[in-house]
Amino acid sequence: MDLNDLVVHMEGVGVRRGDSDLLSDLTWSVELDERWVVLGSNGAGKTTMLRLAAAELHPTTGEVHVLGEKLGRTDVFELRPRIGFTSTALNGRVPADETVRDVVMSAGYAVVGRWRESYDQLDVRRAGEMLDALGVGHLAGRQFGTLSEGERKRTLIARSLMTDPEMLLLDEPAAGLDLGAREDLVERLSVLADDPDAPAMVLVTHHVEEIPPEFTHVLLLREGRMVTAGLIDDTLTSEALSETFGQNLVLERSKDRFFARRE
Repeated sequence: MDLNDLVVHMEGVGVRRGDSDLLSDLTWSVELDERWVVLGSNGAGKTTMLRLAAAELHPTTGEVHVLGEKLGRTDVFELRPRIGFTSTALNGRVPADETVRDVVMSAGYAVVGRWRESYDQLDVRRAGEMLDALGVGHLAGRQFGTLSEGERKRTLIARSLMTDPEMLLLDEPAAGLDLGAREDLVERLSVLADDPDAPAMVLVTHHVEEIPPEFTHVLLLREGRMVTAGLIDDTLTSEALSETFGQNLVLERSKDRFFARRE
């Protein structure tokens, strides 16, 4: 397949820091209409892989192509606005007194914290539409620091969609949420994933319970190496999950949701 037809392509990728290999010999591709879940324990390399896809890191070995551009041979500052990326780290960088509307709108300038940027009514309308889609439109005038954890997560996902990205990367979006907030977020991500006009999506999580229905593919990582990858219905099994987490796990499915327990 032509690399220009792929949203992400990693070939023999390794990332090394000091004496540690964060990723080793990873080969993986994402197509335009795919919705991927990346599963693995702490330290498996999930966030490192996502940061490569977000053009925030360069590989130590191998090649990474993002939206048809090869990392190391392209201006990442021009590439990054084409990518929607939200993470826990971003949550901590948003000024507490920033309004929710401004948190979303400032994505157009790839900044955190409004300063001297100029916005028009189209920007305001777009930000409102994205907030409404995530169920937090009524909070547009509130200060970010007054929001609950779930409301913050949904605001940052709305921000990541502000620029109409070609790819959406979500790093543990349900982390720290209570059961109700998690279920609300999973449902909204499922609706987004089912939209044929939505961008390609990659979601990182530790928990199979957080996989939204409508996600199509799964990649399992352990200690920086791929365990397996493919269509979620074929690939996500008790055996694969047990190998990934190093325990005897039983995977169960109820309708379109997954659940896991120790055997």
